[in-house]
Amino acid sequence: MLRKLSIALVLGLMAAPPLLAQPIQPFTTAALKAAQAAGKPVLVDAYASWCPICRKQAPTLDAMAKDPAFDKLLILRLDYDNQSAEKRELGIVQQSTLIGFKGDKETGRLVGVTDPDEIRKLAQSALH
Repeated sequence: MLRKLSIALVLGLMAAPPLLAQPIQPFTTAALKAAQAAGKPVLVDAYASWCPICRKQAPTLDAMAKDPAFDKLLILRLDYDNQSAEKRELGIVQQSTLIGFKGDKETGRLVGVTDPDEIRKLAQSALH
């Protein structure tokens, strides 16, 4: 009986989905500050639903949110149209801005870039 249970457990673990990175979270100043205080890597995405560049960036960010290589990265999506104070605080003047942080240190910033490799490089800068 114990042997059958052990086999079932092992087979169940083998069929389990791989660990995933964190899903994209809505931006809040509190979430950013908490992650920074803990020294965590963060990618802020200044997103506007009407922005064609933002829509081109989104699949890369969505893929990173599912990629185990980015499992430690917190992606925070700032609502460009409704979070004006937060935009000012971060120095964001245009939608489609991506900002990487490792703790409270900014590691890089991209504006209007849709190249998946460049976006991944920015995310990697926050991870390392």
